[in-house]
Amino acid sequence: MEIEQYPSADFNAVATLKWYVDCGVDETISDTPVNWFQYSEKNEQNQDVTIKTATSAKSSANAPLSTNREIIEMAEKLAADAMTLDDLRQAILDFDGCSLKNTASNTVFCDGNSQSDIMLIGEAPGADEDRIGKPFVGQAGQLLDRMFAAINMNRENDFYITNMLPWRPPGNRKPTDGECAMCLPFVRRHIELFNPKMIILIGGTSASALLNVQTGITKLRGKWVEYKLGDQKVPMIPIFHPAYLLRQPQFKKQAWHDLLQIKERLESKESK
Repeated sequence: MEIEQYPSADFNAVATLKWYVDCGVDETISDTPVNWFQYSEKNEQNQDVTIKTATSAKSSANAPLSTNREIIEMAEKLAADAMTLDDLRQAILDFDGCSLKNTASNTVFCDGNSQSDIMLIGEAPGADEDRIGKPFVGQAGQLLDRMFAAINMNRENDFYITNMLPWRPPGNRKPTDGECAMCLPFVRRHIELFNPKMIILIGGTSASALLNVQTGITKLRGKWVEYKLGDQKVPMIPIFHPAYLLRQPQFKKQAWHDLLQIKERLESKESK
């Protein structure tokens, strides 16, 4: 069996780094391990090293907190200044506060019908989405399209779709809480500008971020809540992410139940 090898020395630095990012590598370590337990407070020289190490760790621990707050405030200002969806797209393109932008190939903003009343919010782009520049175009996106086709809905006519994060996390890992916090101002402004009549949260990441809870998707799914949008209260429901259903097909029955709830809610609104 042929095994794919890591990049050879003939690769240029950028290509090699890109390969590591695609594999999910997001930090480097030294070739030589350090045994920090060998330092003794009784030894003056080692005590100096210990104190300096502790001080450095404390500084680096405090810095990200203030930096993250400043980054979130920057995102909030850029988002608030956007008056249209095109403005918001440009604001996200101009935002350099999230390091994911540096490793992504594309900024993935939206897809679907911008004139519809239904907004779907997913997690983050995957490899296919990052390459093409549109959300939900890979295997999970194809399943999503089939799911909504089962209740006579499609993205060309019936709904609009975006993600919590516009950039792909390395190796398709789950977005961190910090990354979601940085991008949340853009998502909230996206909702305001789109002004949906219904919001569907696809997966646990968007559900926990917008509901501000740590509860898992298995407990959140299928339960209607209200999203306050100005003086309106927009019905919002979390559902399983199609990528999760591809890994755990036994939950497709619950997913179908949630889709039927959505269909029933839409039909009841149309009949009024």
